[in-house]
Amino acid sequence: MLNLDTPPLTPLELTGYSSSTRNRLLTPELGEEIRNLLPARLQIESKWKLLYSLEQHGASLKTLYNNTKNGSTSSNTGYDKSGYLLVIKDDLHDVFGGYVNEYFHPTDSKRYSGNGECFLWKSRKVKDDEGTHIQFQAFPYTGENDYLIYGTSEFLSIGGGEGRYGLWIDQNLLKGNSHHTKTFGNEQLSRKGEKFEVLGVEVWRV
Repeated sequence: MLNLDTPPLTPLELTGYSSSTRNRLLTPELGEEIRNLLPARLQIESKWKLLYSLEQHGASLKTLYNNTKNGSTSSNTGYDKSGYLLVIKDDLHDVFGGYVNEYFHPTDSKRYSGNGECFLWKSRKVKDDEGTHIQFQAFPYTGENDYLIYGTSEFLSIGGGEGRYGLWIDQNLLKGNSHHTKTFGNEQLSRKGEKFEVLGVEVWRV
């Protein structure tokens, strides 16, 4: 009898952390939650590469852009088949971010990029009688508008509309904000409220 069951995925391998990096935002457990929401072509990829870390590379949006571009698959092939994961840690030590289908880059034109594969997500560690585990929630693209990815030399954002952003961080990677958007129908990503302090930032190629 033909077995049509989908074979289990190879466990994630997170590569790129320096041995001295203490503030590691992404864990295999959290990565597997996010992996379940990726396009099928990317779910089978088991190695994720760290392209930018605030701790390892310094607090600079310009460096984030450069590292992400240089680490993209399009830098070698001209065609970008990868996805990119933005991970942020706020001053409540919650971790949240967004997945996008193309590498982050600044644009001079007031035009958004990205497609319906993009989504926002948030997580926090909770304790119960069974121990500590991750509480995870994702906000997929709704189709209500196309305000997906927008980057300038002064800020980076995912999701938007009506002068607000689903997730926004400044050029110094110190300040951030998050609002409800029609793009993703998302809640505020930070429990701190609309505005939060940034403690860590990472970008992964998946």
